[in-house]
Amino acid sequence: MTTRALPRELVAQLIRDLKRRGVDYADVRAESLLHESLVAEEGRVSSISLFESAGVGIRVLLNGSWGFASTPHVTRQNLTKTLAHAIELAKACALINKQPRPLTPVKPAKVHHASRFDIDPFDVPLSKKLDYLLWANTTLLGPDTIKRATTHMDFFKRHKLFCSTEGARIEQTLIESGGGLEVVAQSGHEVQTRSYPNSHHGALAQAGYEYVKSLDLVGGAKTAQEEVLQLLRAEPPRAGETTIILDPTQVVMQLHESCGHPVELDRALGQELSYAGGSFLTPEHLGKLRYGSDQVTIVADATVPGGVGSFAYDDEGVPAQRVELVHKGRFVGYLNSRESAARLQLAASGGAMRADGWSVPPLVRMTNVNLEPGQATLDELYHGVTHGYLLSTNKSWSIDDRRLNFQFTTEIGWEIVNGKVGAVVKNPLYTGITPKFWGRCTGVGRRTDWRLWGVPNCAKGEPMQLMHVGHGSSFARFDGTTVAPAK
Repeated sequence: MTTRALPRELVAQLIRDLKRRGVDYADVRAESLLHESLVAEEGRVSSISLFESAGVGIRVLLNGSWGFASTPHVTRQNLTKTLAHAIELAKACALINKQPRPLTPVKPAKVHHASRFDIDPFDVPLSKKLDYLLWANTTLLGPDTIKRATTHMDFFKRHKLFCSTEGARIEQTLIESGGGLEVVAQSGHEVQTRSYPNSHHGALAQAGYEYVKSLDLVGGAKTAQEEVLQLLRAEPPRAGETTIILDPTQVVMQLHESCGHPVELDRALGQELSYAGGSFLTPEHLGKLRYGSDQVTIVADATVPGGVGSFAYDDEGVPAQRVELVHKGRFVGYLNSRESAARLQLAASGGAMRADGWSVPPLVRMTNVNLEPGQATLDELYHGVTHGYLLSTNKSWSIDDRRLNFQFTTEIGWEIVNGKVGAVVKNPLYTGITPKFWGRCTGVGRRTDWRLWGVPNCAKGEPMQLMHVGHGSSFARFDGTTVAPAK
């Protein structure tokens, strides 16, 4: 099973036409996507879908203004009309915009890249995938208190061809695979949820079917069922200031919301405000602001193997890079584009422009935003905690439109008493202010406990684009954090 062939010769002709039209710059992006989604609920298959999409997007810079147009009708006639439409939009915008839009330089690449995998998920028989999905699903069932059991798998195959008037010609083939489960239990008015291996469809990797097998959904289902039943009987946490240790599943969301979004340079420049707000990390803070403690180094790494925020080149033809965002607590870098980097007079783009498909223009997006590992073992993080909590798996969150004040609830927590993990607690909530919270990070776990997670539903832009981004982390300890029971 393959996606549609890329229209290489038609794209090459479009580039020649754009050069003849005298545009300042243009790029053409042809993409095809194949997405298979499988869902089982309460011991039966509830959904099987196979989605295919293909088309071409054309982006034009003319007289300091951008124009973008796209089409799924990949014929010479329709592509010529789409090209003309993009140019007309750029001309119309230039009547309003009088500001130049310089781009940082990039060396045009001519390469072909394919992501690594062992087993193409689209070659695995559907019956085999469904058998495994149902095995995990039925494992969740049992007591009458189990009210809902859901297991899922998702597979993506994306082909991309990027060509520019500067001479770039880049082909990429990316395969992603993922899976997970959720169980809901109820006793009286008490309702609890447990997910595995992460919530919010968070188990996704740039890999083949072997990744789904490595998740051990059946073993995870047994643990999830045990824990959701424990939550029905558990007590909530005590309210007050205490020490918390976040496991990697929760650090994912903390990184995403309080670091990943505010370091997007278009937000910091005020160019992206309508969806999820702006950023407190405005340019005057670059290199100066104390974002966190010396324990905190955060990077955006589009080169890490297996990350769904990994690629060879972004959607401006800029090579994948590892960019420091926070260095030992100090704010030092942004996710940016060729245009936004030029506005800050940076030498080059960090390669963070991506679109979620052929029909939309690229935006500044997260790649893999990771908390670099420290040296501490888990026992060393527990050491000295008279009373605190270990928190796991995000349940809900709220954060203001500058990415400063936040609160998170997790699916489950455990008391830490005199350095030892104790009883399960339900509905734990913690809150903070981003620089103060990260400033109270007193320990980060070692590389052995570091885990990379994929998030397939990062929303940004209008019309909204859903991007696949990654986050890697070990355990992290935060002292002096306010904890309370969620209502």
